[in-house]
Amino acid sequence: MEGHLYEQLYKHILHEIKEGQLKAGDRVSSEKELAERFGVSRITSKKALEKLAEAGVIKRIQGKGSFVADGIRGGLEHKRHSEEITSLESDEKERPLIAFIIPNFSDEFGQQLLRSMEKQSAEHKYDLIIKRTRGSREEEERAIQLFVRLGIKGLIVTPIHGQHYNAELLRLVLDKFPVVFVDRYLKGIPVCSVYTDNKKAAQDLTIHLIGRGHDKIAFLSPPEENTSTLEERLLGYTLAFTQEGLKLNQDYCLTNLKGTLPMNLDGTAIDSDKETIQRFLEQYPDVKAFVASEFLVATMLAQVIDSLGKSLEEYDIVCFDSLNDYLGKPIFTHIQQDEKRMGEEAVDLLVSQLIGEAVPEQRIIEHRMVIK
Repeated sequence: MEGHLYEQLYKHILHEIKEGQLKAGDRVSSEKELAERFGVSRITSKKALEKLAEAGVIKRIQGKGSFVADGIRGGLEHKRHSEEITSLESDEKERPLIAFIIPNFSDEFGQQLLRSMEKQSAEHKYDLIIKRTRGSREEEERAIQLFVRLGIKGLIVTPIHGQHYNAELLRLVLDKFPVVFVDRYLKGIPVCSVYTDNKKAAQDLTIHLIGRGHDKIAFLSPPEENTSTLEERLLGYTLAFTQEGLKLNQDYCLTNLKGTLPMNLDGTAIDSDKETIQRFLEQYPDVKAFVASEFLVATMLAQVIDSLGKSLEEYDIVCFDSLNDYLGKPIFTHIQQDEKRMGEEAVDLLVSQLIGEAVPEQRIIEHRMVIK
């Protein structure tokens, strides 16, 4: 129901202006005051004020507040805008909007997730709109603001890599706006999240290498801070050594690779990562087994090995997600995430919230290991 509350606020303020309770130049109640007065979220009151400003009914002055605009212009604009709202309401009854925000997607991970979510949304009679942020916090914030203005009913999001949580995202959660995280979760934030058991998956990969006779195994990854997916994969790698009674060498953890992050896919960071990997291979020539946290990290490693004139047959490389070679065989032994089910569950859990049902804080999706 909250999706239409902003329209009620919108009409209420218009009524106050029409009845002369608010005159040109008068200050209009703030987002906070409206939210408290009418018992709605600040997202709702903010949207009502934004719509009034777009219609020319009020003027919003940063740092001062909102004020009633010129009455004649406001009245004309209101008539036009009311017609637009009526039209939008009619459309929304047929196909309400939900949105998906993701840093990036590729053939090895993301595209199947996207297809699954679009199909499941259509089955629930929702239209899904998508924004790729390319790992930019500013783009993520802008996307959230844009989608809220467009009147989305709920949001599915894969938060970007980073050390700080997005304030716009936290605001949605605190306002109890329907949100589902997919492919990761945020520590300490009570939001329904759908993801692979990355700790168990990384443990499975590492134990696979140990079972093949390796005791010197490196872990290659982008920085893991505040990215649950990468933190869990590093933890799983570490726990495998404990479980198998082996000593872990911390020097074998290379977690400063940044070339695969969505904001750095310009080649410069990848070249820097390849130099870092080359130095590692030269410093630790006895390390022949690698757990790569991502497929692109595994491919970078393979390219460096090849550039050094070494045979890939000397090395065991495992990773998360993968592409097949031209014969249809997997390039690396890897963890195959169930993107189809992940997408279906994310949409189902969002729709459950929209109809008022309680949802779990976490939904773990089973993975499988594909042997090369």
